[in-house]
Amino acid sequence: MKTTLATLTLCLAVLMATGFPFERKGGSPSGSAAKEKRVQYAAWDDVNVIAHGLLQLGQGLKEHVDKTKVQMRDISGKLKVFNRTVSDLGKESQKLRAEGEALKALAHGLEDREGQLLNVTAELREKAEEMQQERRTMSERMSRLEEKVDSMLQGDALLTDMNTGAKNNSDARSIQLMLEGQNRRIDDLMERIRLQQEKLDKQNVRIRTLQSQIQESRQKPSPRSSNPDSSAQSSVAEQGDSPVEVPSDCHELFLRGETTSGVYTIQPVNAEPFKVFCEMTADGGWTVIQRRQDGSVDFDQLWQAYEKGFGSLNGEFWMGLEKIHSIAKNGGYILNIKLSDWGGDLAAIRLPFQLGGEETKYSLRIQKTDAFSTLESSLGIDATSDLPFSTRDQDNDQKTDTNCAKHLSGGWWFSNCGRSNLNGRYFQSPPPKQRHQRKQGIFWKTWRGRYYPLKYSMMMIAPAAIENKS
Repeated sequence: MKTTLATLTLCLAVLMATGFPFERKGGSPSGSAAKEKRVQYAAWDDVNVIAHGLLQLGQGLKEHVDKTKVQMRDISGKLKVFNRTVSDLGKESQKLRAEGEALKALAHGLEDREGQLLNVTAELREKAEEMQQERRTMSERMSRLEEKVDSMLQGDALLTDMNTGAKNNSDARSIQLMLEGQNRRIDDLMERIRLQQEKLDKQNVRIRTLQSQIQESRQKPSPRSSNPDSSAQSSVAEQGDSPVEVPSDCHELFLRGETTSGVYTIQPVNAEPFKVFCEMTADGGWTVIQRRQDGSVDFDQLWQAYEKGFGSLNGEFWMGLEKIHSIAKNGGYILNIKLSDWGGDLAAIRLPFQLGGEETKYSLRIQKTDAFSTLESSLGIDATSDLPFSTRDQDNDQKTDTNCAKHLSGGWWFSNCGRSNLNGRYFQSPPPKQRHQRKQGIFWKTWRGRYYPLKYSMMMIAPAAIENKS
């Protein structure tokens, strides 16, 4: 740049010098003292050529300066973007590091809690063994006393012997009461051990989940910026998170520490994952399979709809026979039905059940108990043997001369059309006056009768183990 400016200055000087006349002094050939003045001028074309060259040179220099300024602005902007990106990556790295430390601290706390629970469980087991040993000892003493009493009762003993026998009987009764008290204490201890074991299982699940999260955090790479020489942009290497095992139902989510009701993703054994609504209670997690509350969804659907499911998980819906079967196909589940009438009264029914697959028309089987209550009998008695599901386009009910789903409404495990139907038409209060319309509604015959359309129903399922906690 300095060389170019010097050249330009020199050219200007030459132009000024050649643009004005000048005098040249010299002697005459004859040697006289007279002076002769001679004036010389530069050619006008040469001046124009030099001026034109200088203008082109100045224009080129101006363009070069402008281009250099634009490049400097671009480089400055890219450097600012790069600095912001590096700053953001540094903050994100610090955040991830802090989260990892918090998870580590929580995991250590849970491990300490697990150790305490193990110690308490071991102590309870030792106490239970001691109580069982005492019970065996008392049983042996009781047996000896009973033998002695029997021998005394069978003989012809004197009055004194009878008095002694009465005394022995009194001792035997005292020992029996002591045994009963010991048995109750043992049962209480066993129950405490079971509760402690359940808490320990929950803690183990939470620890495994936290360990998985810590492992995922460790596997995430630290932010690394690329060389900014050419584009001044940064790149971060990404690594996929380790997959966390999807729970098989809502109760498994509860055991992992989830306590908030809402929509979750589950994956039963040998099935694809899908979303469900989980009703979290104090005793466990329930997978909701049906809800009626406002009539916003038409439940008068065909077989395929009932098989796949319909509605909104946050409102009224039917989860789908395929999905229900994938969860409860092996049995060991409880069907929990909650009902409400228009007066605000509530009812709840719990039935152990198993659901067959498509080849059985999704037959419902309720486990037979010694005696169903009146409330349970609307579905329990009919389904002690396999009861297939019916819709108006697939008539599988037990009534030979009537299609119950078409005669009533919706799809259900119909027997003879008259005991229950929670998928019928939703009638606002007051219900219609015509009797043939009212029997198309949502009803549970042994609670409010066949012709009383209910206000609310919810069906949900959970493993039978939850029944022991209720």
